[in-house]
Amino acid sequence: MPSLRPLDWRGASTALLLAAMWGGNPVAVKVGLADAPPLRLALFRFVLGALAILAYAWWTRHRSVFAVGPGEWRVLISLGVIFSIQIGTMNVGIGLTSAAHGAVLLNSYAVHAVVLAHFMIPGDRLTPAKLGGVLIAYAGIVLLFAREFSFHSATLVGDLIVAGSAVLLGERVVYMAKAVQRLDPIKLLVFQSAIGSACFLLASLLFE
Repeated sequence: MPSLRPLDWRGASTALLLAAMWGGNPVAVKVGLADAPPLRLALFRFVLGALAILAYAWWTRHRSVFAVGPGEWRVLISLGVIFSIQIGTMNVGIGLTSAAHGAVLLNSYAVHAVVLAHFMIPGDRLTPAKLGGVLIAYAGIVLLFAREFSFHSATLVGDLIVAGSAVLLGERVVYMAKAVQRLDPIKLLVFQSAIGSACFLLASLLFE
């Protein structure tokens, strides 16, 4: 497996930009849920994503993304299933809570990823500085919700579902980081989109 590269300013800038864009995701989902049920909304998301990725693969001549080698199916299917469950629970959870709660809880995935990477990626250790940051982040989340916490809260179920989705997202980020060391990132995206589209088409027809 290739060694991990240090984070340079371009990588950090790109990560910050993507994080800022991702921060608006719960709000966009909340708006979308006004016109479509959660599983169908996820289907639309995956289909549009698949079309965009396929167009990019065709434009950049990534024809090899459709060829699956020995031992690759397990990784591709695992990522596709994790991604599908994560998006499904996110949409359902955000429908049962506020956009603000959803944004805070969902974006805790970054903290979960730091912890999970310690156990799943060789060399990505949880240093004292990282551990301190993780503890501060978790404490901040607890403080934000502690004042209005109630077992009778109308948003409690949604909050718990989104919190679970955030853990799955953290796991997917770490698993993806391992997978891109040996698989084409475009191939990973193509198969995640294809598997997700199939899963949500079936789920939407059965349950909505």
